[in-house]
Amino acid sequence: MVSRVRVWLNRTYAENVFFMDQLRRNPSDRAVEIHATHGDPDSPVLAAADTADLEPEGLSPAGYVEYALDQCARRGIDVFVPRLHQSAIVRHRADFAAAGTALMAPTREAVAVFEDKATAYEAVRSVGVPVPPWWRVRTADELLVAVEELESAGHKACFKPAAGAGGVGFRVITRAPFSLANLAGFPGPHVQLDLVLEALARAGEPVDWLVMPRLEQPEVSVDCLTGPDNVVRLAVGRTKNGRRRGFTLDERWLAPARLIAGGFGLHHLSNIQFRMFGDHPVLLDVNTRPAGGLHQLALCGINAPWAAVQLALGEDPGTLEPPFLGQDYTVVSGPRPLAPVTLPRQRTGPAEVLLPAVPAPAQPASAAQALPL
Repeated sequence: MVSRVRVWLNRTYAENVFFMDQLRRNPSDRAVEIHATHGDPDSPVLAAADTADLEPEGLSPAGYVEYALDQCARRGIDVFVPRLHQSAIVRHRADFAAAGTALMAPTREAVAVFEDKATAYEAVRSVGVPVPPWWRVRTADELLVAVEELESAGHKACFKPAAGAGGVGFRVITRAPFSLANLAGFPGPHVQLDLVLEALARAGEPVDWLVMPRLEQPEVSVDCLTGPDNVVRLAVGRTKNGRRRGFTLDERWLAPARLIAGGFGLHHLSNIQFRMFGDHPVLLDVNTRPAGGLHQLALCGINAPWAAVQLALGEDPGTLEPPFLGQDYTVVSGPRPLAPVTLPRQRTGPAEVLLPAVPAPAQPASAAQALPL
């Protein structure tokens, strides 16, 4: 009899409820039990899990590693998918292996390269992957120089934190004065240059931003699954052009993604994003974790989360070729259950919280969820 698999997702994105759904609907019908932890008691991943804990507040990275090792030992975790404190966790891969837990995460060297966007751009450029022009800025004067150089070349300037994820802190520079037009409709990403310079001057401390040209659509996110032998088992591009989404196997996007995933040890699931600079694709970002939209590959007949669990367990799924490419689609949100009670927050040590089973929502929360994968 094949034993069940225990998988833990720590403080992950709400959209990964679909990741969890796909693990349970794996093609082998192998039983999967999912443990989730989060800092927000109303995160839907807690309600979607079989067991859940609220994470302790205020742990240092080293303290979080100790907490994670305890969770793995007490919960009998077979595969741990770390998002929070990934960098610290992968440095202790041997300790997790000794506890019987496989990490679904890249090598420590890969995480170190890609947690800083400037370091990442330098690294991938050295192996021939095109990157946009960029400036690392820390002061108002450096920002102004970068913006003026970009504008003189006919580009719109934008900036984002050198370390970060999910588009947090991304802004597009404009020289248009602030007016009532900025207060109409929904807030947007544009910010006035004079306001940014003034804020930097008032801050009295340096920032750590990358300034670069505003890149054009389409944006292509290539989801990759790579083995510990650095062989890429899966590479499929998800295209984004406004609301319209689709899929691509165009080697303009897939070839550089494979080069990055295999060449830098991005083992297990990663997501490599490109946009257009003029007529050419250039690297936008590299995520050393499963993308929030990974489940959308179900529209191509692929269950990527389960293939990744197999790989983490040493069960090579082989090369994954999509049997078809799904039609263009858009993403529509929908309701998901929350835990029916407020969970007590852990403060000093781990304490078990068992959540009652919650039925799945009557309507799928996305097009991809509707497929039986």
